[in-house]
Amino acid sequence: MKLRTLTLGLLSASALAFAAHAESITIATVNNGDMVRMQKLTDDFTKKNPDIQLNWVTLEENVLRERVTTDIATKGGQYDVMTIGTYEVPIWAKQSWLLPLDKLGDDYDVKDIIPAIAGGLSVDGKLYAAPFYGESSFVMYRKDLMEKAGLT
Repeated sequence: MKLRTLTLGLLSASALAFAAHAESITIATVNNGDMVRMQKLTDDFTKKNPDIQLNWVTLEENVLRERVTTDIATKGGQYDVMTIGTYEVPIWAKQSWLLPLDKLGDDYDVKDIIPAIAGGLSVDGKLYAAPFYGESSFVMYRKDLMEKAGLT
């Protein structure tokens, strides 16, 4: 329920920025389980915002990264909302392609964001993207095989 509320809240906040200027919002997102589940919230969103239609563009990560970067760099305007991550945020913020999220509202607790995630979505102490999930990467290996190969 918390993820659903947070996701709807973020989607609603993103949509409000465009609502005065658009009847439809095109959202570019990565093709993964979390984003596919998020799309299932469309009906709930459109019931609350009947004058706004959501159009989802779901792409593999490498294709998404290329297309949204090209779109924002050329001011193409193909996408209204994009899911980006800690790779894009520092680059895009330094290019002035993003605005800091200084006014998220009283019910959004920025201090509740895991510090490592907030740090990856911030530049010069300003938050430029609001996370709705987090992930990590790590390497696993067999110590016995590394030791046997002399790689300790």
